Amino acid sequence: MKTVIRGIFPLVAALLFTGNALAADPYLQTIKLFRNAAESTQFFRTSYGYAVFPTVGKGGLGIGAAHGKGRVYEKGRLVGDVSMTQLSVGFQAGGQAFSEMIFFENKGAFDDFISGNFEFGADIGAVAITAGANVSANTSGGTSAGASGGRKDAVATGAYRHGVAVLTIAKGGLMYQAAVQGQKFSYKARGSK
Repeated sequence: MKTVIRGIFPLVAALLFTGNALAADPYLQTIKLFRNAAESTQFFRTSYGYAVFPTVGKGGLGIGAAHGKGRVYEKGRLVGDVSMTQLSVGFQAGGQAFSEMIFFENKGAFDDFISGNFEFGADIGAVAITAGANVSANTSGGTSAGASGGRKDAVATGAYRHGVAVLTIAKGGLMYQAAVQGQKFSYKARGSK
């Protein structure tokens, strides 16, 4: 009996630690949130890799700025860290926080992203989803999204454009503009200095 208990204890401890690590890791929580979104699960099955940003903060009044830190995964394996900055000028007012995932359709699109400084052009767009409120704001590009009852069952649909698909889920705040154009990314491989 003591042998069985000694064998089970490490297993139970490992499960508890893994559960707590998932709860404490905003990157894993964000990935899980997007995996639970009915239509965005297709990207996890078909993409070569992805970048995840648990929180991007954005604010502006005429001139806007956004910033977020993320992680990059290649074929499901963590390979690096990335930071995003964005400056914009134009009609915009307010502030918001959102989670963002960028999916790469193939190795070429992935390699372009991690090659150094990468920037979204004017032809890339995304939709901010406010789950529970049934509100969405569309920008140009081939990506669209909708919302359903609650945060855990948000529905997102999208398509690749130039090998990239961008999906966002609003976390809070209100802002007229939900554009991702002009976002600049700086990548650093794990283990590099």
